[in-house]
Amino acid sequence: MKISIRHRYIKKIPVLEVVLDEYKDKKLPLVIYYHGWQSAKELSLTQARKLANQGLRVILPDAMNHGERKTGAISSIPSVTFWSSIQFNIIEFSVIVRYFKKRGLIENDKIGVGGVSMGGITTCALLTQHEEIKVAACMMGTPAPLRYIERVMERAEEMDFYVPEDLPLLLSWVAHYDLSKKPETLAQRPVLFWHGTKDAKIPYEDMEEFYHENADEPYMVNSQFITGVDEGHLVKGEMMDKVAAFFAKTLNG
Repeated sequence: MKISIRHRYIKKIPVLEVVLDEYKDKKLPLVIYYHGWQSAKELSLTQARKLANQGLRVILPDAMNHGERKTGAISSIPSVTFWSSIQFNIIEFSVIVRYFKKRGLIENDKIGVGGVSMGGITTCALLTQHEEIKVAACMMGTPAPLRYIERVMERAEEMDFYVPEDLPLLLSWVAHYDLSKKPETLAQRPVLFWHGTKDAKIPYEDMEEFYHENADEPYMVNSQFITGVDEGHLVKGEMMDKVAAFFAKTLNG
């Protein structure tokens, strides 16, 4: 079946809307899928097509400082641009949902969220505050952003990069979006976590620890964790198929 890929701006947010052409004007479950660090919305099109083939409307936003919104060099201070981009993703999530809701294009409030790397961190953060999200997939992100900030600062010190002493204060908003500190906010929602054991960018251990510490809790009953044995910081096509099947079953089932 033919897939429609439409470029549009939602309140100046550049997005791609990916949906089966015959369904583009119909009510469908909505999935917002976030790209990774120093990537762009176009690089998530393979995953988006697989999701669209399951009868879902998929929205790929460009994060701030990325893609069409890239305005210059990233900050020399470690992680500042990274967390700014995530913060804008979080802020703009409701703007995107509202756009499609006002147009009557969301079927029965079925809203899903997913993403890779930085997009996976965005996904976990959104789950802490947005009950309207019904299903989610975090691919090689982390549910423990505060611990990730600590790791970045430790690494910066080892490499003698300058880090302002008040950086933790400047990033204090992150504490409100740390899923590892409030795992009960999963609230039995279906969430797929995936991480490669040889990920050199975002540690596998943080994801594994979070899942196994909470796996037996009632709020995690519909979550699942897939380990990519010997996999690095890359989601391959086979795993993309599993993500699409997961959303099809849990959001469009």
